[in-house]
Amino acid sequence: MAENYYYGSRGGSYHQPESGWGRGTGGARGYSQARGDPDTGRGGRGRGRGGGRGRGRGGGGGPPAGLRGRDIGLYYAQRQKESQRESRSVLALPSGEQGAWQDVLRRVSALAPTRPAMEGGHQFVDAWHQNIAANRRADRISTQPVNSGLTPQPELDESLQRQENERDPFSVMGLFREKLPAFAMRDELLLLIRRHPVVVISGETGCGKTTQVPQFLLEDALLNGRASTTRIVCTQPRRISAISIAERVAQERHERLGQSVGYQIRLESRLPRERGSILYCTTGVVLQWLRSDPNLTGVSHIVLDEIHERDLQSDFLITVLKDILPRRADLKVILMSATLNAELFSRYFRNCPMLNIPGFTFPVTEYYLEDVLEMTGFRIPSQSRKASDKPEPVWHKHTKRGKETARASDAFQDYVTPYIRHLESQGHYSRSTLDSLRLPESEEINHELIATLIHHIHAHEKSGAVLVFVPGWDDISKVNRLLTDDGPYRLRGRVKIFPLHSLMPTINQKEIFSRPPEGVRKIVIATNIAETSITIDDVVFVVDCGKIKMTNYDPKSNLATLKPEWVAEANARQRRGRAGRVQPGICYHLFTKSRAMTLDKFVQPEMLRTKLEELVLQIKSLGFGKVAPFLSKVMEPPEDLTIERALTMLRTINALDEEEQLTALGFHLSKLPMDPQTGKMVLLAAIFGCVDPILSVAASLTFKDAFMIPLGKEKLADEKRRQLSRGTKSDHLLLANAIQEWEKARSNGSNRDFCWEFFLSESVLRMLVNMKQQFADYLCEQKFLPSSNYKAKSCNRNSSNEALVRAIVCAGLYPNVASLKMKRRGPVRIPSLMTVTERRVSIHPKSVNASESDFKHPWMVYHVMMKGNSVLVHDCTEISPMSLIFFGESLKLKNEFLSDGTALESIQVDPFVTFNCSRETADLFKSLRAHWDKLLEMKIIKPDQTDWDTNRFEGAVIDSIIRLLSSSPIGDSVYDDDE
Repeated sequence: MAENYYYGSRGGSYHQPESGWGRGTGGARGYSQARGDPDTGRGGRGRGRGGGRGRGRGGGGGPPAGLRGRDIGLYYAQRQKESQRESRSVLALPSGEQGAWQDVLRRVSALAPTRPAMEGGHQFVDAWHQNIAANRRADRISTQPVNSGLTPQPELDESLQRQENERDPFSVMGLFREKLPAFAMRDELLLLIRRHPVVVISGETGCGKTTQVPQFLLEDALLNGRASTTRIVCTQPRRISAISIAERVAQERHERLGQSVGYQIRLESRLPRERGSILYCTTGVVLQWLRSDPNLTGVSHIVLDEIHERDLQSDFLITVLKDILPRRADLKVILMSATLNAELFSRYFRNCPMLNIPGFTFPVTEYYLEDVLEMTGFRIPSQSRKASDKPEPVWHKHTKRGKETARASDAFQDYVTPYIRHLESQGHYSRSTLDSLRLPESEEINHELIATLIHHIHAHEKSGAVLVFVPGWDDISKVNRLLTDDGPYRLRGRVKIFPLHSLMPTINQKEIFSRPPEGVRKIVIATNIAETSITIDDVVFVVDCGKIKMTNYDPKSNLATLKPEWVAEANARQRRGRAGRVQPGICYHLFTKSRAMTLDKFVQPEMLRTKLEELVLQIKSLGFGKVAPFLSKVMEPPEDLTIERALTMLRTINALDEEEQLTALGFHLSKLPMDPQTGKMVLLAAIFGCVDPILSVAASLTFKDAFMIPLGKEKLADEKRRQLSRGTKSDHLLLANAIQEWEKARSNGSNRDFCWEFFLSESVLRMLVNMKQQFADYLCEQKFLPSSNYKAKSCNRNSSNEALVRAIVCAGLYPNVASLKMKRRGPVRIPSLMTVTERRVSIHPKSVNASESDFKHPWMVYHVMMKGNSVLVHDCTEISPMSLIFFGESLKLKNEFLSDGTALESIQVDPFVTFNCSRETADLFKSLRAHWDKLLEMKIIKPDQTDWDTNRFEGAVIDSIIRLLSSSPIGDSVYDDDE
């Protein structure tokens, strides 16, 4: 076992030398360019914010005489730019150490190898070169026929045919299957598949397509002596679906998993027999097969389920299959959708045949917002009528936000006014209802309205469970609080309320799916997870707020957004259908019938609303050639700008070269099952000997962290997160601490108590540990590690060095860098961030840094930044400038001149990150960085365990970097932006 590492107050080797880099001490606030001693940043003439030279905020005097109009503005803009340059962090070595570090540099330079890093004959280099060659010839797509690898085996066919004939068709399961709508279309379906290479099947949830179609294919093959040439693969977008469906189908066939039915998901499998079988798996599993079997020769039928969800991997696989089909004439592709968008897929496959399986639901009565307001008497309050609201200043309507608000209000009135006239003409709705519909607030989530409607259902409707759809966790929490806290909306009587969200504990999950005692009404408040992922059989009433939280990506701003948006018509239909599974039901839509007519037909494909870095790496690793031409073949191709953003990002982290070929680093990253930034973090952890903690961070960022948010205990959960972070000012070190502490608790049998105290999911923790092992296996296989035991001391000699672990996090997350300032809100100081694209960024309230007020460095790295009502960084880690020097982009030395002729020397990591630095120190850093870049190239091209011998080039470079990172002083305080 490796020694325990604890980041924060309980240990670590992060220490603070007495002197070193900082912002200097000359001037009123100490933001000076050092003049007295270029290495200490002390003394001198004190430039900067209010400093002696009069530049910056406190600087004296107006513009020179004679300037007018625009020239005055340009003068002040120039002064502000010069002030910003002068007030940059000063990067300097500790006093008296410049000479010693020059000796270190000379020694490292003497040890540097003279031969090029690349050597032929190494297994990795050969595979990398083959990939480059495959991408170069990808435009010459081969249509040469490829036969299935499933050759006939008559003896096996006869044996399996005999077993199938012995089955009892009148068993309970057999009779159940015959009642499903899919069963009536069995013969027609098999005939279509026999005659055509591609068939599209649509059918509402509950028709039996997912469980029955693969069984029909298997039974047909078994009974007709074709078992040995039949291997059916059915893809699912979710892990849990692949497992549960495989279990159900095995049960229907009166078998155990592993006979004719099995499943395979990431890190877990129960494989069926090789031939005459059905395998349910996640889409990613099939994409992995393509690396070693690009024509899927081991598959006879591939069934893609839930294609209506338009997730990125399914759309990608559909595109790949379209390219494979000309070579695999014997391959059968079956596309299955739960919504009526079959025509789109049929057109993509040259108008292939379609088959619709009718649904199996009871009638559902639908009510819309106007009906709900009328039956409950609820009146929507106008925000403008709130007494607490201050009137907007006159100039507000001329601001960007004011103009956007005015445009939105005008558009709403243009849409709603004709509809209200229509309702007035009917004479069915009161003045109060019509007045509410006139308000823009009628299209926002109103938690009091939801609570009022639930009261109405409970008081006036028959028995049956209520399923409430809301956009996110905050909405679940607010509705739950209204119904359970003392107040006018408290729901009394015999009721059980259950939240359903991926972030919430699943202790009572069985109760959600089981029927409550007689006379008790079950109320489930859920996100869209309850649309298709799970089924609650006793739901009779559905409350549909009409909104869904959707992640979108804007390539122009290079920013992801997460806002409630209107659901698609297909989503609304799925929600409505949940009310009619067991008896006639009622669906209450909290939007008008007029709004329902404007909803998009289907959800926008994920490929059109997400970043594409991982997909680009996948395309290159599979040898599909240039990215833009390949993605132009997708059913609905992404924007050119989105593709270019992904290519630029991958070039920035040196995963792609200028010719759009994978670099050696990129070839490694393409094999790791994670995003490229996290993958780079993992590789560097192996080189620097801090494997265990970084694998914890990587697993959590790739899957999800293990923290739960129990209703009513949100503040306590936040406090427990801060407690585990131990003052590290890092959400990422918090993740490493959490897994480390859980593993320690597990060793003494207190793991359940630990999870209960800190609101952690043990099932997620187990998954994260399994993922860590998968990552370690790859690192060992590629020879980066001597052992796949990621706990071994040999893999963790520097895991207790907190400064180094922070730097490796920085190396992975770069270029996601933010500068930090403190803002005052009354007596409180709160952190505020700025990035290269966003001037105002806040830290998400769930981050351990959201309430911090004492930072040592003005720099952060982050993994997720999203725009909702404001731009938020969801997770961040405070980092030192030295981390950016060694693990940022390439370094550039700059000489700048101020308007008075004063020279300003600086070192630039990228256009956003620049430090003032003496030329002597900057030269030293740049030279050491060049040696590190050379070493990294050597390690990536020819992976090997780290050589820690400081008498050799590798050990000397790594030792120098670790020493600089570990001894980097913490001398600069983060300033208040409004002082």
